[in-house]
Amino acid sequence: MEQPVTIVSGLPRSGTSMMMRMLEAGGMPVLVDNLREADEDNPNGYYEFEEVKKVREDASWLQDARGKAVKMVYRLLYDLPRDDTYRVIFMTRKLEEVIASQNTMLQRNGKGSDDLSGEQLAQIYGKQLREARAWLDSRPNFEVLYVDYGDVLNETQGVADEINQFLHGNLNTDAMVEVPNPSLYRQRR
Repeated sequence: MEQPVTIVSGLPRSGTSMMMRMLEAGGMPVLVDNLREADEDNPNGYYEFEEVKKVREDASWLQDARGKAVKMVYRLLYDLPRDDTYRVIFMTRKLEEVIASQNTMLQRNGKGSDDLSGEQLAQIYGKQLREARAWLDSRPNFEVLYVDYGDVLNETQGVADEINQFLHGNLNTDAMVEVPNPSLYRQRR
């Protein structure tokens, strides 16, 4: 049987880049293209692979993703081919922190935030995340581990051990626990 694709997913600004760095440090190859450069919002890089955005039209890149980790925003999970198997590390974070981080990034890039209030956006995200979780739970070809951003920072060793077990025990957890940087937790709520 072919190796499943490991996907790091969640809302933007939920810790997906940090998780990709942890997996890489632990010894898992990552599928990235480095087109989006590190900046003040993600000083260690975004760990993105542009082709994931076109997965509905062209999923051929998945062959290169076997045995590797790739980052994908949660809304794209629905577009993955159903005849493949996936292990998803789904990052969760307090919605207020996600929204604050998104707004800070938008302002820094000279873009206005959405016309929606933070509360309205939190309601929309909350609904979408509940729907995504129900959908993932109903798919036999998806194994999912939900990982909280705060837990990664506060219980790093336990989270690294849990991830290692989820991915069948081949990661260097000592290297993984060195990755999270609490000084980058700037939108604490």
